[in-house]
Amino acid sequence: MAAGVLSPGPAGNRDLACAARVLRTEAEALAALADSLDGAFLRALDILHGIAGRVVVSGMGKSGHVARKIAATMASTGTPALFVHPGEASHGDLGMIAKIDAVVALSNSGETHELADIIAYTRRFGIPLIAMTRNGASSLAEQSDVALVLPPVPEACPLGLAPTTSTTMMLALGDALAVTLLERRGFSAADFREFHPGGQLGRALLKVTDIMHKGADLPLCRLDSPLSDVIFEMTAKRLGCVGVTDEDGALAGIITDGDLRRHLTPELLAERADSIMSPRPKTIRPKALIVEALREMNDKQITTLFVVEADRPLGIVHIHDCLRAGAA
Repeated sequence: MAAGVLSPGPAGNRDLACAARVLRTEAEALAALADSLDGAFLRALDILHGIAGRVVVSGMGKSGHVARKIAATMASTGTPALFVHPGEASHGDLGMIAKIDAVVALSNSGETHELADIIAYTRRFGIPLIAMTRNGASSLAEQSDVALVLPPVPEACPLGLAPTTSTTMMLALGDALAVTLLERRGFSAADFREFHPGGQLGRALLKVTDIMHKGADLPLCRLDSPLSDVIFEMTAKRLGCVGVTDEDGALAGIITDGDLRRHLTPELLAERADSIMSPRPKTIRPKALIVEALREMNDKQITTLFVVEADRPLGIVHIHDCLRAGAA
């Protein structure tokens, strides 16, 4: 028992036992669901992967809450999706469902009467319908093109009434569809960031090209540039270094403010850039994440990295840029 935490006592022990029973019941249900996956799941995937439109997810009550989450997960992982409330569908929102879409309808019993108009609409216009239900003999399952039938496991509610295990299985099955579609499409971390530009996740997936200094802000000089020009360039760009390029425009070296201090003599300004530059500067590829750039700078104890493609400098990233972008 952790310091300062009191023993739960008899009532607390009963509560903990109840909570553990719920979690174990739902965990066993998910294991049964995984074992039940078959050709129906693959047919559903084929339908959702092959449509030109969106996945329309619908459900009533608790199933509706799960349906909203499934639609949100699909939309954020590369499968265009939206939620349509079955009640609102009967009052005009059927127009949100196009002939190039597919519908995923959730109903524990498979007899949710609010879904009747959506079911009829899909049958009328030949829109693929995927059912997610625990009743394989239900009207919803029989009318669907593919029925994803949940295994017959008990609800965690001791009364067997509150949707608990069934909604957990629906939620997990929706995740299974979304993630498998993600893998089929080869959806990458860069793609994921496009749908998650805000918050910590969006910052963690920023690439160096998103924050690098480029164009007129990129500090560069030629091998034969006089150091007077190098000092002017370094002062103007305020990044503490200048990249040195050869006659082909490839990055050949780097001059830092420390290099200038170490070579400070009365004759310095008459020297060429290549006389004091450090060859083979540390670089990073354009598609690298800023967290990778930050790690590289920390490991090498440097403050800047040139972003290079085919030996040509595209930009430069400073450690402060990474920190401001939230990479730390």
